[in-house]
Amino acid sequence: MKLSTIIALLASASSAAAFAPSKSASTSSSLDLTKAEILSEPNTIEFGKVWDPLGLSEMGSDTTLAWFRHSEVKHGRVAMAAFVGWWAVGAGLRFPGELAYGLDFASVPSKGLDAWEAVPGWGKAQMLIFAGLIEFHDELWYSQKSTHYMKGGVPGKCMCPGVFDPFNLSSKKGEAALAKGRSAEIKNGRLAMIGVAGMWAAATLPGSVPLQPDC
Repeated sequence: MKLSTIIALLASASSAAAFAPSKSASTSSSLDLTKAEILSEPNTIEFGKVWDPLGLSEMGSDTTLAWFRHSEVKHGRVAMAAFVGWWAVGAGLRFPGELAYGLDFASVPSKGLDAWEAVPGWGKAQMLIFAGLIEFHDELWYSQKSTHYMKGGVPGKCMCPGVFDPFNLSSKKGEAALAKGRSAEIKNGRLAMIGVAGMWAAATLPGSVPLQPDC
């Protein structure tokens, strides 16, 4: 089994264990934010109603819904980054210098999955560890310095300084502009998740996505 496959499996297992709602949380109803408030901010009204075709918002308590929303926002952010990265590799954009010792960025394949396979195992591990440290920092900060998103805090709020707003642009915006930005973020994240899934399908199952070239 390839090292990248092992790393991916370990990452999936650890992330699922770390961020799945606990049994006590899923049955608790003591949440400052109600279900209606969680669904109304960010604004996810599509076609006249909240976009929830599978009825996931009806599963569990308000606390469970807060965890769902937090997970959705974070998955959307990762998908947006992945989509841009996949597109950039396919477009031939490369950083100067070396990705690893003896491996130039210029030699990285132009197809997304091939480019990932070209990254050495320890390079993959570094990226996953870095992402894990951000998650660990968030959970620790939420627990000690702020209100946890499952106890009335803001779902999706990143507590790691400089990660999503390195130039602190949000400090210059009013609440209305921030609310509009959060709504745009979650909707763009949903599109990105669909986009990445489509590119992965096209790369692994040729012809599965109509009009999609090899990527």
